Amino acid sequence: MSKNETYVGIDVAQDHLDVQVSGETAPWRVPRTEAGLEALCTRLAPSLPARIVMEVTGGLELPVAQALSAAGHAVARVNPRHVRDFGRALGYRAKTDAIDAALLARFAETIRPAVRPLPDAETQALRGLVGRRRQVVRLIAQERTHRHTAAPDMQARIDRHLAWLAEERDQLDQAIERLLQAHAAWQEQAELLRSVPGVGGVVTGVLLAELPELGRLSHRTLAALVGVAPFNHDSGHFRGRRTIGGGRASVRQALYMATLSATRANPVIRAFYTRLVARGKPKKVALVAAMHKLLTLLNAVMRDKTPWRTPPQVMPGT
Repeated sequence: MSKNETYVGIDVAQDHLDVQVSGETAPWRVPRTEAGLEALCTRLAPSLPARIVMEVTGGLELPVAQALSAAGHAVARVNPRHVRDFGRALGYRAKTDAIDAALLARFAETIRPAVRPLPDAETQALRGLVGRRRQVVRLIAQERTHRHTAAPDMQARIDRHLAWLAEERDQLDQAIERLLQAHAAWQEQAELLRSVPGVGGVVTGVLLAELPELGRLSHRTLAALVGVAPFNHDSGHFRGRRTIGGGRASVRQALYMATLSATRANPVIRAFYTRLVARGKPKKVALVAAMHKLLTLLNAVMRDKTPWRTPPQVMPGT
């Protein structure tokens, strides 16, 4: 660490923030209120830290990050799993808010994670709707499972709840569509994404809300970001199976559903998937490869701002 360079870790809880500044012996705490955020910015102002790091905690961290960013600080919101892995490598076993803040400060100093723009209010609203829809769909699946084993008198209650959930899902779909149509840039981007066979309204909402990098990164970087880039598992002469994982699970799940549809509706993806299966690839492996290819196609459409056109050599009937 250079002479005047400090790093800060902030553990965000429901009611308070634990703050560890590198070089200080102990963390300190402020309430997670407007007054507490003001006190936090005032206390950190003289040192102007090189990096302030906090975990993504379902939105609790956003007001904190926004207040610090508005005060001119470099703030990075990081994946909690990355911090946990970092802590295990350092031998951290105990867990308290103070320990977590200290670990985040060390993570900030050692890793120096990238500072990315914070989502604006409209993007936060879209993410909220998309996230809530995902919760409702999960509840529908759970209730349908419960119905199979429920007593007859309970099935009627479950049916009423399922009807309410279906209505809630439909209302969320409408709210997402209204928000996309009210935002000129999103409206244009949604039209581009929907021009690709296999990509519908639900997937479009997820991509615009949770993958704003689409069209701005290389296909390799984007594949790693989403978690569809296969990882090697080799050692010496041993060659293990390639696997995918990590990244943005919600985006990967939406892309999976779009790919299932694309293997039927999109001639390019269908031909690619069919060719892999014909070569002896397991269907699951072929589907993951098709997910990767579909993401590459979507990235190109967004990058070039040009709607999808089926190449002549894969036109149906040719």
